[in-house]
Amino acid sequence: MSAGGGPAGGAGRPPRVDVVIPARDEEESIGRVVESLPQAFLSRVIVVDNGSRDGTVEAARRAGASVVGEPRRGYGAACLAGLAFLRSRPPDVVVFIDGDLSEDPAQLPDLLAPIVEGRADLVIGSRALGEREPGSLGPVQALGNWIATRMLAVLYGARFTDLGPFRAVRWEALERLGMRDRGFGWTVEMQARAARAGLRCAEVPVRHRRRRAGRSKVAGTLGGMLGAGWKIPFTILRVRLGG
Repeated sequence: MSAGGGPAGGAGRPPRVDVVIPARDEEESIGRVVESLPQAFLSRVIVVDNGSRDGTVEAARRAGASVVGEPRRGYGAACLAGLAFLRSRPPDVVVFIDGDLSEDPAQLPDLLAPIVEGRADLVIGSRALGEREPGSLGPVQALGNWIATRMLAVLYGARFTDLGPFRAVRWEALERLGMRDRGFGWTVEMQARAARAGLRCAEVPVRHRRRRAGRSKVAGTLGGMLGAGWKIPFTILRVRLGG
């Protein structure tokens, strides 16, 4: 049973879209991410600084983004801080994208289309379905995605090909999910909770590029890979058991 509604926006008006970008030490790329987003589609761009030690905050502000601070480390913690900021003036749709330019911000209209047309509540930008630059998605990440999406299929009957961070979701639907993961489990928690809630989920192909600067917080460190390796399946099982 679908838990969704009609086209986002209502009363014939375009939806109000806000973007949340979690970022830590992304000085070299964050400005280009913000500036590359198609501004005609957007209301606000929020960069959540997750304890950067470089010039990420200044670069984000120069590019025109609002900056929210979340010193407690964690991808999910940064996303939750962004949502807390948005609640004073909620959008119709919230978009999440990483600050490292591995996804192409210019593909935002493709990501929004299923929601704007009333066909979906949650849209995942799938790197598995899209064009990938050689070396952009390492073997450990690819294997982890495969295991996670198989688990989502078996335990929830949900058909996903990726846990990609570039995603769009109707605000009202997202608020009903009760997101709480503060770390590596954030993306898969959203997909598991969406499947459990009966939201209409869709995927669109997105281009994926090698990281041009800095190091991935997950694939770039042994601790990140080990942390994601246990946290993602644990999160899928926790949500399935009602947690």
